[in-house]
Amino acid sequence: MQWIYIDGSFYPKAEAKISVFDHGYLYGDGVFEGIRAYNGRVFKCREHIDRLYNSAKAIALEIPMSKEELTEAMLETIRRNELRDCYIRLVVSRGAGDLGLSPTKCPRPTIVIIADSISLYPDEMYENGMSIITSSVRRNSPASIDPQIKSLNYLNNILAKIEANNAGVPEALLLNEHGLVCECTGDNIFIVKNGIVMTPPIYVGALDGITRQSVIDICSRLGIPFQEREITLFNVYGADECFLTGTAAELIAVTKVDGRVIGSGKCGPVTARLLEEFRRLTRSEGREIY
Repeated sequence: MQWIYIDGSFYPKAEAKISVFDHGYLYGDGVFEGIRAYNGRVFKCREHIDRLYNSAKAIALEIPMSKEELTEAMLETIRRNELRDCYIRLVVSRGAGDLGLSPTKCPRPTIVIIADSISLYPDEMYENGMSIITSSVRRNSPASIDPQIKSLNYLNNILAKIEANNAGVPEALLLNEHGLVCECTGDNIFIVKNGIVMTPPIYVGALDGITRQSVIDICSRLGIPFQEREITLFNVYGADECFLTGTAAELIAVTKVDGRVIGSGKCGPVTARLLEEFRRLTRSEGREIY
């Protein structure tokens, strides 16, 4: 039986419910984190919890638990489900209110924690790479919604995902209003050119991804040249390698963008090396669950 944490109690999956007046449901008013556990350890636990609280603070949402209390609730959710390798979805919504937009009518946030298995992409894609398209949907402007806020409102990403689905590919690339590459619908993007690993800066409209930062740290430790710089589609099409990063996706090669073959058309050596090192880290680092 799968157990779901809601506001201090555990419920079987079929009985796990929130109010239809919850502003997370009505307006997408809330924040969340997607977190991974490997081999009995929660990877980058502190970084994910810190980002959740920073996102909540940015939207003036006060989480009614300390970071350690919330972390322990997450760990207990994993224990209740007897998992060692899993994906954790931690959601904090504004809570139940009325049908008005104002958050002042929501006296207490709703906290939901789900722990389950996940397999975002098939194994062969990690070996052979994936094809993606560029969406016609532009990324939300950072002047409107700061991309560092990991909020429950993903409609911008979903519209681009619909285009990817219609094109028969698993991901779509989002550009900002100036035509600069931001990220994909659920992943950050990197390219490799002449041995240099590059990724767009946060200010263009990209999420400050935990896996993104892990890859940057790996580059530094391994002595792989790295640049955070503005990137256009011209740079992507002409890259030697391209890959995506995300908590669920981990690190996966892109071998075709908008019908253009990237590099050799296979997972490149830099991408393969970074993936190997990232997976080594996930097997050896993290907050102990049991």
